[in-house]
Amino acid sequence: MYKIVADSSCDMNDFPGIPFETVPLTLSTDEKSFVDSPGLNVKEVLDYLYAHHGRSYTACPSTQSWLDSFEGADEIYVVTITSGLSGTYASAGVARDQYLSEHPEVKICIVDSLSTGPGCVLLIEKIAELKAAGKSFEEISKEIVQYQKSLKLYFGLQSLHNLAAGGRVPKLVASAIGIMNIRILGTASPEGTIAPIAKCRGDKRVLEKIVEEIKACGYHGGKIRICHVENLALANEIVSKIKEFFGDIDVSIIPARGLCSYYAERGGIILGCER
Repeated sequence: MYKIVADSSCDMNDFPGIPFETVPLTLSTDEKSFVDSPGLNVKEVLDYLYAHHGRSYTACPSTQSWLDSFEGADEIYVVTITSGLSGTYASAGVARDQYLSEHPEVKICIVDSLSTGPGCVLLIEKIAELKAAGKSFEEISKEIVQYQKSLKLYFGLQSLHNLAAGGRVPKLVASAIGIMNIRILGTASPEGTIAPIAKCRGDKRVLEKIVEEIKACGYHGGKIRICHVENLALANEIVSKIKEFFGDIDVSIIPARGLCSYYAERGGIILGCER
């Protein structure tokens, strides 16, 4: 039996027909913590964080939560948020080594998405496709690394406050976003870090610029997955605009879970596509 496991940055709670499980990251302030489980009320968490004026931060899944997720399978594929911004990939590696020391017959492949959200979703779907095609563990482990290199991630954000507070972007860059309706458009670098592309005034310009970047990156109609933080309208507009150029593509829109909502913040959009 095989299983796919991802941390909660993947935004999905389940994939129909796929043996799948998530392990949660944690969102915290000095007063309160929220486990990013499927039942988390993201709106309530965001309301609380916006009213809170102290420190907030996130924490990787515990080793034990990874170990628990491995139970019941002899072939396990793990997809994590980028190692360029989080220690989650490393924590999954620690759990793998511990689990294999006790269960040497099990096979575990850990995939560093070098992205988050929609990028993780595309990797999970690809692993399931390869498995359904009858590929071996060794073949899948090799092919998924190459597939990851074909993916591209973009994001349009109205605020960088939490990213800056966590040291993911410089505070000087963050201070200019949100003023005078300025948004930031960025992408994931090859190392899985945040690479700003442009400052855009308003959602309309973010929409135009995302579509420009998708067309320029070599996209030719592959899968697209979009997650949003309370901004379904912009997500739908992006889909409509892309379909004007590429026709009836395979695209879906996903509401962000806790971790992506924390970093992308209200109004944020994250898009992953196959090139």
